[in-house]
Amino acid sequence: MNIAEQIKEIKLSFRQMMDGSIAQSMRDKGVNYHLNWGATLPRLRQKADEIGQNYDLAIALWKENVRECKILATMIMPADQILPEVVDIWMEQTDSIEIAEQAAFNLYQHLPYAAEKAYQWLAAPEELPQICGYHILSRLFMNKQEPNERGINEFVDQALVALQSSNVTLRKAAMQAVIRFSELGLMHQRLAHSAVKSIGLDFV
Repeated sequence: MNIAEQIKEIKLSFRQMMDGSIAQSMRDKGVNYHLNWGATLPRLRQKADEIGQNYDLAIALWKENVRECKILATMIMPADQILPEVVDIWMEQTDSIEIAEQAAFNLYQHLPYAAEKAYQWLAAPEELPQICGYHILSRLFMNKQEPNERGINEFVDQALVALQSSNVTLRKAAMQAVIRFSELGLMHQRLAHSAVKSIGLDFV
């Protein structure tokens, strides 16, 4: 089966996963995809497991302006094959928080250059890459990946700015990352507490 046929078959399978109430609830929240079947994440994960890792198919799926195609693409893209330039293109083409979060969770945290990419995005002028960056760092910190001194300074500086943002989702993502950072050890905990305290906040 060629890629075009595979995509056709995958799209047909979305019809069976269709959940109108989820799709409607997303529309109510202002999340507008060209096409959105409202398929749940467990069903998409099941589909991804059936397909397996597939670079070419992931690239083709991402190009479809369909919520499920984009999420599936992040699930089946082999993390050791996608180039940093392609990741940047995907980030530029990401226009919803859900896709940014799914990409961070399913794919970006597993990249060989995940930390590098996360720090790059923390400094981005747009908020979506920043949110994605904090999600990646949260996962890396949870996996006990400690940043070096430069990484720590960069993270703390950027997080303090994000924690004062008017964007609630960005603030939450940054706070989550700060909490995960504080769990790396006593020194990290003290550093996180005093940094957060300096802007009049505390851990939630």
